[in-house]
Amino acid sequence: MGAARHPGAAHPRPDVSQLIHSTVLAFDYGARRIGMAVGDTALGIAHPVGVIEARAAARRWERIRQAITEWRPALLVVGLPVRDDGSEHELAPRVRDFSAQLARRFALEVRLIDERYTSAEAASRLSEAGVHGRAQKRHLDELAAAAILQAYFDRERTPA
Repeated sequence: MGAARHPGAAHPRPDVSQLIHSTVLAFDYGARRIGMAVGDTALGIAHPVGVIEARAAARRWERIRQAITEWRPALLVVGLPVRDDGSEHELAPRVRDFSAQLARRFALEVRLIDERYTSAEAASRLSEAGVHGRAQKRHLDELAAAAILQAYFDRERTPA
């Protein structure tokens, strides 16, 4: 799906030179949990940083505000759910709404990234680390967010 600048973003897309040594915060949005990951554009390596499990919208937004205050990102990346055939998943409209709210609330650019296979990749990494079954649930979303962010970094480093 590639990057998409959300029309509600308060800032135009920064050029790459502005993002050198900038922090990027990524989200794997889900109806029950939101995984988060962070990385620096200079290194281009994503790190999982937690999961928001609050069901109440106000509590979710407060946790996101805390993360943005802590990490001070220059850019936000959100995984857009896409099916194997390239069509959007039924959760995609909610993800687009979440992305628009991020842009409005925090005056940061939000880029949508195709998140196909990121949950499978996260589950595989956990299995390789010896984490199986229900124990994976606690970390799956933050590792999926890290996979989303890593895909963004990898795509940005690849010449067009």
